[in-house]
Amino acid sequence: MVVDASLTFLALYLAVIIRPFLPEFPYLVPVSQITLAQILYLIVPSVWVLTFLLSSVYDPNRIYKITDEVQTIVIAQAVASLIFAGILYLGFREFSRWLFATFFVFNTVFVLGWRILIRGIFRLWQPPSRRRRVLIIGAGKIGRSVGSMMQNYTRTGLELVGYLDDNANKNKIESAILGTVSQARHVVEKYNIQDVVIALPQRAYGQINKLTITLHDLPVHVRVVPDYFSLALYRASVNDFGGIPMINLRDPALNDVQRLVKRLFDLVVGSFVLLVLTPILLLISLLIILDSKGSVIFRQERIGENGRIFRMFKFRTMVLDADSHRDEITEINPSNGRILFKKRPDDPRVTRVGRFLRRTSLDELPQLFNVLLGDMSLVGPRPELPWLVDQYEPWQRKRFAVPQGMTGWWQVNGRSDKPLHLHTEDDIYYVQNYSIWMDIYILLKTPWVVLRGKGAY
Repeated sequence: MVVDASLTFLALYLAVIIRPFLPEFPYLVPVSQITLAQILYLIVPSVWVLTFLLSSVYDPNRIYKITDEVQTIVIAQAVASLIFAGILYLGFREFSRWLFATFFVFNTVFVLGWRILIRGIFRLWQPPSRRRRVLIIGAGKIGRSVGSMMQNYTRTGLELVGYLDDNANKNKIESAILGTVSQARHVVEKYNIQDVVIALPQRAYGQINKLTITLHDLPVHVRVVPDYFSLALYRASVNDFGGIPMINLRDPALNDVQRLVKRLFDLVVGSFVLLVLTPILLLISLLIILDSKGSVIFRQERIGENGRIFRMFKFRTMVLDADSHRDEITEINPSNGRILFKKRPDDPRVTRVGRFLRRTSLDELPQLFNVLLGDMSLVGPRPELPWLVDQYEPWQRKRFAVPQGMTGWWQVNGRSDKPLHLHTEDDIYYVQNYSIWMDIYILLKTPWVVLRGKGAY
């Protein structure tokens, strides 16, 4: 807070100094010097710190990842600027608009820049953290996931000592099982444990009360990882309801602000790209007409966000009776008898022009109209065929928690080399880690992947 207040003060001070030296711009009135009310040097830092405080900029749980921190700061910066503009309108109307703009630019660079700098310093040289020895009770899937994450973040000072589990057959995991659940107190005292994480399956929840009573007088922190998060469509959250903690399993993947930003981004970028590519779209349409019979645009029912069915547009790349040959490219998974659909480079249904369009991914361009209509987004999991969705496992349906996209995390990490409906882990990773910065990264990476042509056919 002190650094933010100091940098905001500095940004205002520099803006006042630089204002007389700004080059000529439209509506810029030349001034020899700026005289600013001294009270503003107190008001402005206070507004910024209070707004940041109320916007959870200083909450470690909200800014653990740099993408979350940047997004939170950008929103808080916008809110603080609106409040400042209101204060200027009510009491300081002589404040220059160009001075306001200069201050805003300086302040944004300062409050973001010093955080990025500090993160870089910590990445290159992180001071030693106070060690905390951790014991995980439960060596099942949940416990192993917690342990694996803990070992990936050893720089935070967490040291996984081992597990407790009543199933001796789980000794093959990387960290040893130190005993049974009933030996928790003895193990905590013997290995000088500071943190205990209870990660038992639902059927063993009766032991939690007993464990809590057993450890209540020892100097350890006890945390419980509920075995309900696998049921969550997106990421489960814990809310306080009159002092009662409640786990929300159906939180939306995108909050209202993220959804608004994503939609505005789609409209602005999608409209610009469509305008630029119009000559190419017309040329491709002509080539399709000359190559084979049929319509230029192929419309196909796909599953969109939250299971909604819509008609997706593509340039036609197949012969007219392509659906009658679908059995030639499907296989039966011998493990579960399900139909396995995987794109093939030798698909007999693809036309000559269609093969080129698929290799270059130009057949996907008409989906820009789906983006503008709101059926799709520029970035997101690919909209799936209804007959494939019918064979999804329940966990795979989580990929429909966000708008489906023209390109996505899956496409820039393997594309058609992976079966469409059996490898949705990449899509779910995108859902669980969404940010507008991730969308921008995927869009920037997509042209390189397309040019390589890997997995496109």
